[in-house]
Parts: sequence; C-alpha cells; structure tokens
Amino acid sequence: MSDRGGDDGRDADPEAVAAGCEFVDCAVGDRVEGVATIALNRPDARNALNGQLRGELKDVLDAVEAEGSGVRVVVLTGADEARAFVAGADVSELRERDMLAQRRASERPRVYERVADLRQPIIARINGHALGGGCELAQACDVRIAHERAKLGQPEINLGLIPGGGGTQRLVRLVGEGQAMKLVLSGELIDAREAHEIGLVDEVYGDGDDGAEGFDEAVYDLAASMAEKSPVALEYAKAAVRAASRTGLEEGLDYESELFTALFATEDKDEGIDAFLEDREPEWEGR
Repeated sequence: MSDRGGDDGRDADPEAVAAGCEFVDCAVGDRVEGVATIALNRPDARNALNGQLRGELKDVLDAVEAEGSGVRVVVLTGADEARAFVAGADVSELRERDMLAQRRASERPRVYERVADLRQPIIARINGHALGGGCELAQACDVRIAHERAKLGQPEINLGLIPGGGGTQRLVRLVGEGQAMKLVLSGELIDAREAHEIGLVDEVYGDGDDGAEGFDEAVYDLAASMAEKSPVALEYAKAAVRAASRTGLEEGLDYESELFTALFATEDKDEGIDAFLEDREPEWEGR
C-alpha cells in the first residue's frame, strides 16, 4: 500500500534513527516481538511539540515504515519522566509566528498525518496529559488507551486560537459534533473516564492493583494480538477502516472489496487458510 520506505532497507533501523534524536526514543521488541515503542522525551516541556520534536518523530516513523524494520505495530507514548503524553504545542514557537510562517508550518503532511497514515497500526499509550496538539496526536492514532490519571482536551480557545492539527475534524468523527463543540468551544479538560464515556479514548486502566489488568498490560496485550497477524492483512485492514471516515458508503464498500480481493494474491492468505485447516499457528511472510 505505502510507497514510503526504500526497498533497499536503508534507514530501516528505527532504534538507530532514534539514537540520533534528542527528544524521541524507540525500542523494538523490548516488550513484544514486532512491536516498536516510540516515546516522546522532552521532560522539561512536558513533551510540548516544538519543531524539532515533530521532525524527529517523523524521521523515526519513516524508519519504522521502511522495508526491513521488522515492526508490525507501534505504541506511541510519552516518556514517563515527562509526566505527560503531550502537553500541547510549544506556545513560545506559536507566539513568534505570523500568518505566513504558520501557513508554511501547516503544510501537509504534518506529524498528525504522518501518524494517521502510517501503514502499521499505531496505539496511543496516553500515560498523562494529552492537550491541544497532544490530544490531536492521540486522535490520529488507531486506538487510544489512557491511564486513569490522564486528562485530555483542546484548550486552544483559551489562547485565542482553534485546534489546528485536525482537532475540529477527527474529534467530531470520534465523539460527535455536540461533544466536540463542548470541548473545543469551552477549552475545558476532561479526565480519562469521561473521555472514555464520550468515545475519545477506547479503554482506561489504572496500575492493575488487586489483580486487575493494568495499564501497560492492556496496551501490550492489544499490541501483541495485532502483531501476531499477517503484516499485509494488518495494513489493508487499517486502510479499509480508515476509509470509512473519509469516503461515502458506496465508495468505501468498493475500496474494501478492492483490498479484500487484492489479498488473494498474497502468500499470507494461503498460509492463513492452510494453518486454519491444519489446526496450527500460521507463519506469516508479509507478502
């Protein structure tokens, strides 16, 4: 599906790329085989999205998507020492921009589109505040799992601005127009439980006391259940589901049928069916 990432495997080591970054860390397979954990790590600013952090994140995502990276699923989170997922945009950068500078900064693909269009599934591990651009970054992910201590919101209106990273569009698709209006026009923050009730996050967990499933256990159990699937089927399934919010029904059904049919040309389709019929685990080749 994606034409990003070179066939020669160049820059296909996300950990090596992240090693050259100041604000982005990456570990592949440390928790689950085939799962890359990308952690934003700008603790002094609670992971506020400045230009450097955005650029570094895009570079690491490029490496994740390149041929040969071995990554099937991504977990995107804030480094725990930052005490936030992303606290928002870097307001000091915004203050220095005029309209022309902001128009250049808003040219797509921005980091939000880069996350949304990543060919691998990407789970937002919302370990703390996700505000403004951080809330928009979480919305661009495929699944959002929040710690119960997290707070989310679009407080741009308090600065005389509106969400500019997709928050007026993706938020409506997630929670409906009324709830989106409430959050965007009031600028108020909501806790993780309320965010779950309105559909902004998909699951909420604590630390797993008293035998209950904990936050990290839930995140990586889900990542593992995805990572054990065919990489090609994961990519096509993500593309088909994404199309539902971007196209009309008839166009979406045609696109789904096209992707479904295309999978019949893959080795993984034959392997998956053979494994089912032979009552064994499939061995995916990713082609």
